[in-house]
Amino acid sequence: MNSEQSPMGNFERYLSIWVALCIVTGVSAGVLVPDVFQFIASIEYASVNLVVAIFIWVMIYPMMVNVDFSSIKDVGKKPKGLCITLVVNWLIKPFTMAALGILFFEHIFVGLISPEDAKEYIAGMILLGVAPCTAMVFVWSQLVKGDANYTLVQVSVNDIIMIFAFAPLAALLLGVTDVIVPWETLLLSVLLYVLTPLAAGYITRKKLNDAADIASISKFTASVKPFSIMGLLATIVLLFGFQAVTIIEKPMVILLIAVPLLIQSYGIFAVAYGWSYLWKVPHSTAAPAALIGTSNFFELAVAVAISLFGLNSGAALTTVVGVLVEVPVMLSLVALANKTKNKFS
Repeated sequence: MNSEQSPMGNFERYLSIWVALCIVTGVSAGVLVPDVFQFIASIEYASVNLVVAIFIWVMIYPMMVNVDFSSIKDVGKKPKGLCITLVVNWLIKPFTMAALGILFFEHIFVGLISPEDAKEYIAGMILLGVAPCTAMVFVWSQLVKGDANYTLVQVSVNDIIMIFAFAPLAALLLGVTDVIVPWETLLLSVLLYVLTPLAAGYITRKKLNDAADIASISKFTASVKPFSIMGLLATIVLLFGFQAVTIIEKPMVILLIAVPLLIQSYGIFAVAYGWSYLWKVPHSTAAPAALIGTSNFFELAVAVAISLFGLNSGAALTTVVGVLVEVPVMLSLVALANKTKNKFS
């Protein structure tokens, strides 16, 4: 598949490599010029680092333009696929993520990390678990030749639920793990990183829809996509720059965090994909439904982790490791979905 025909260009296809390079760059810069990162860390208001907030906004806004709320009218069509998506995203995934975090960081890895770090790693996993994918799922859906219109319905419904469910669910699970959650900061994060960019995306999409050119939305999203990726990579450089000392002193921490994240990803896909198969859901609906549940809205998770726990926290580090493992994991699951397509009726 050449890059002109593929929904995922060459740069995005190797995103995990660019993320790895940004990690190395961030850690190196954090060791060589720590004063620069300390200055950036000091630029904050109401527990929100303004530099990181700008980069994350640059990441999220182009993705939100893809969300079409007019598709909600089709919510009653093919209810099985939507049911699987919502149950997995909101009733299974957050709780299995929290359970795996507790299992690994409070029991299996208990002698390898401190109890204080363990709590923050668990918190980071929880924030990933309660943030279902919004944007990249359009790419995964296209790669498995999913029903594009139905994927749009699934994402739009998910985003509406996220506005109301993200903060209470995150607070509940973080409270279960004995993490004190400042509600004001959590609600501010939802306002900043979900509601505001979603509203901005809606307004932009409406204005583009009013234009005479029917391809105006595609042209706009294609033109701003590079900024979204640049925002992601810049955020990663900053985060790993802030974490440089911890990473140099504890290089195994990245691997330890990746283990439960990988188990969660493949486990959730197995649940959603297997359920779709048993329920005789068509592959064009089943594959995107399983991939939506597996993928994470890591941009939101990163932003909230920074706001709640700080730039140098283990929670922020965990959410960034989620970025590192997501792309290769999702591409492997796309390959599996395509290979097993003939198993579905």
